[in-house]
Amino acid sequence: MAPKRIVVLISGSGSNLQAILDQTLDGQIRGNVAAVISNRPDAYGLTRAEQAGVDARLLDHKQFADRESFDAALVELIDSYQPDLVVLAGFMRILTPELVRHYHGRLFNIHPSLLPKYKGLHTHQRALEAGDEEHGCTVHFVTEELDGGPLVIQARTNIVPGEDIQNLQQRVHQLEHKIYPLAVQWFCNDRLKLGESGVQLDHECLPESGYQYTTR
Repeated sequence: MAPKRIVVLISGSGSNLQAILDQTLDGQIRGNVAAVISNRPDAYGLTRAEQAGVDARLLDHKQFADRESFDAALVELIDSYQPDLVVLAGFMRILTPELVRHYHGRLFNIHPSLLPKYKGLHTHQRALEAGDEEHGCTVHFVTEELDGGPLVIQARTNIVPGEDIQNLQQRVHQLEHKIYPLAVQWFCNDRLKLGESGVQLDHECLPESGYQYTTR
């Protein structure tokens, strides 16, 4: 089984990118990050890619007239690397339906909430304001519905009474760095796929809530 080719899309610091890079370099993930693409020139994730010897590409969305023309150029750039998997790691763009359909079944995203709760932005603040007892993060396949694709894996953490957004965000980030490389690892080992009946892990259909990750 040949190693899978991965393209990672970022807009910022790329901490999830780093977690994935680390596991490709030490052999835990049977795959290689072929390229890292950012829509922002100041994204530190581009530096992370260069330091790992990975192609770091800038495609500035501000240089395009509209979302459709940017996404068309993005698809062309991604496809030039012939990826098996495309990973959104803090890519702050709403994707066109055409792009999402083009990568159906091989496009991942991670979202900082226990989906389907708190789609969109400000998830940590919303969880605290709602008085939730737990919070977490979710890896999912991307579909045309924003943050609404089939769930792969979730990780949970208890909300500590009185804690602030920054502390909660940091703890959720630590969980993201565990479950995102794990989902990529499953995909690259041909253990995970999106079938007609939903997400399958080791030929078994996962529940709608995805695999529930635990550190215990």
